[in-house]
Amino acid sequence: MGAKKNFILDTNVILHDSDCLKNFQENDIYLPIVVFEELDKFKKGNEQLNFNAREFVRELDRLSDKSLFSVGVPLGNGLGRLFVVQNAEPDNVVFKHYPVRKPDHEILAAVDVVSRKHPGMPTILVTKDINLRLKARSLGFETQDYFTDKVNNLDICEDGSRTIEDIDPAMIDEIYSSRQGVEASQVLHDTPVANECFILKSDRNSVICRYNPFSGALEKVSKKTCFGITPRNTEQAFALALLNDPDIKLVALTGKAGTGKTLLALAAALSQSASYKQILLARPVVAMSNKDIGFLPGDAKEKVAPYMQPLFDNLTVIRNQFSPSATELKHIDEMQAGGQLVIEALAFIRGRSLSETYCIIDEAQNLTPNEIKTIVTRAGEGTKMVFTGDIQQIDQPYLDAYSNGLVYMIDRMKGQRLFAHTNLVKGERSELSELASNLL
Repeated sequence: MGAKKNFILDTNVILHDSDCLKNFQENDIYLPIVVFEELDKFKKGNEQLNFNAREFVRELDRLSDKSLFSVGVPLGNGLGRLFVVQNAEPDNVVFKHYPVRKPDHEILAAVDVVSRKHPGMPTILVTKDINLRLKARSLGFETQDYFTDKVNNLDICEDGSRTIEDIDPAMIDEIYSSRQGVEASQVLHDTPVANECFILKSDRNSVICRYNPFSGALEKVSKKTCFGITPRNTEQAFALALLNDPDIKLVALTGKAGTGKTLLALAAALSQSASYKQILLARPVVAMSNKDIGFLPGDAKEKVAPYMQPLFDNLTVIRNQFSPSATELKHIDEMQAGGQLVIEALAFIRGRSLSETYCIIDEAQNLTPNEIKTIVTRAGEGTKMVFTGDIQQIDQPYLDAYSNGLVYMIDRMKGQRLFAHTNLVKGERSELSELASNLL
């Protein structure tokens, strides 16, 4: 156990994780009073930020009494105390450098107040705002990001499959011929990760296969057409194999734009529609260029419709694989008309219990770890969840490749029998799209 510290929390940490008070061990936590004012602006709404603001305020109300503003309140066994910092005096050193009285500067002033009150203890500002961290450092304050739910290594997102050479060609022949596959210990020197995919090569043959953790066998993966969509590369074949396995309840598909993540997930869902009561496609609404969707015309559904268009585009690609008179098109129309195939904003599924549902969450890199947890814990019996995303294309200001919910889920779930992940590498949208992804 190191020296005890004082942590000052920015509002964005609370909006990111409403349970953040539990994650600072024996250290004391200070909340600038201006944070309450900022939280008040987020209390109304249906997004995760709004839920986090309300949840935190309720927890604060449970903890608070007069001592919150003086000696602090204990946060629990093994944890420190929680304090509230009143607004700093006008002559505070921060306002000499940043005279505009706005929330960020009030928070910096609170850091100065606490550090002067406890000169022998480290005082650290915790914020997910890079600009605020830079301002804090310009004043000589110690600052850091909120690290609790960050992953340390992004290689986990590139570990969708392994290529192993010098395999006994007889073993590869056996994998091809056996319906049950071949026991992994007969082929591999190490124990594979649950649902790990492989390209096995010998000097005369090769096979693509995956490890089934339920049987302990390596099973051949075939490039089979799935509801009109045929995999164009090995990674897409792996993805369809995982998406079509009913024993795998949670799948993560990562990869750059144009690799077919959402299209493959939708094709797999439609091919298994008889096994589920509903297919649900959803994505978070992330307004571009800081434009609030509240200014868009129409009701709630009409406001978010433009953000859902990429999902409808994928459905159109699948529809175009069939002739106008095909039974598959009639089936899609009937599913949409009957509410069995639903495309909507992620906010509209909050609070629902998703039973016997094939649920596809697109653009999951724009979700926080807490949002991912909230969604997955909605899964009822018979539900399969698929999260797709590109961890290099994040539109949320306080998330990055290390802290977004998609990479956090992959890091925590890797090795579980019910979970599978594969990374799609090659863009298949068009030659131009692939060129742009690689060079721009």
